[in-house]
Amino acid sequence: MKKEKLYWLVESALMIALAVVLELVSKMFVPEMPFGGQVTIVSMLPVILVAWKYGIGRGLVTGFVYSLVEMMLGTKTISAAFLPVEDDGLGVWGAILMMILDYILAFTVLGLAAMYKKAVKKNWLSLMLGAFTVLVMRYLCHIASGYILYGAWAEWFFSQEGFYSWGQTILNKYSGKALSLVYSVIYNGFYMVPEIVITTIVAGVIGRIPQITRKKAG
Repeated sequence: MKKEKLYWLVESALMIALAVVLELVSKMFVPEMPFGGQVTIVSMLPVILVAWKYGIGRGLVTGFVYSLVEMMLGTKTISAAFLPVEDDGLGVWGAILMMILDYILAFTVLGLAAMYKKAVKKNWLSLMLGAFTVLVMRYLCHIASGYILYGAWAEWFFSQEGFYSWGQTILNKYSGKALSLVYSVIYNGFYMVPEIVITTIVAGVIGRIPQITRKKAG
């Protein structure tokens, strides 16, 4: 057990570092959304893989540590969120809620990737299903954050050049809370849907490599 714990700690540290590198490389090529979020080069897959290999308990710890690292990387965004509402910030309580939904919950849920491991015997399939599910859960966290905290930007967002007639159609059809929800689903979907699809596919490929999915013996 001591060896297994050591392997987990070392592998978690290495995989979190790899996740950060993949994210930083992605920022060099992929533009970030105006209110945060971007498609990355499967940056969450290393954390998902550790969670899948070592189980939900240790996976959640790894995911939580990763969420803290993401908060450090997002210092600029978080600092801006703490500005008063009249200065385009969220205020103290709004910023705290944003940190919980967009960082702590959104990345800690990656630790649940092993949820299908016992029920699904094929490694590639259980990893693939786990990756898909936890990324959808992350997407839901961002939807909740956008709906609660950024809904006021919905009308501006759909009025931007590039939306054309369908943006106006949405504005004509929805208003109030419904518009805020549609806005959050679409805004976060721009980067989370491609992220979900790409990461799920790569997880299925990685899951077929025994040297990667095999857990070190304790």
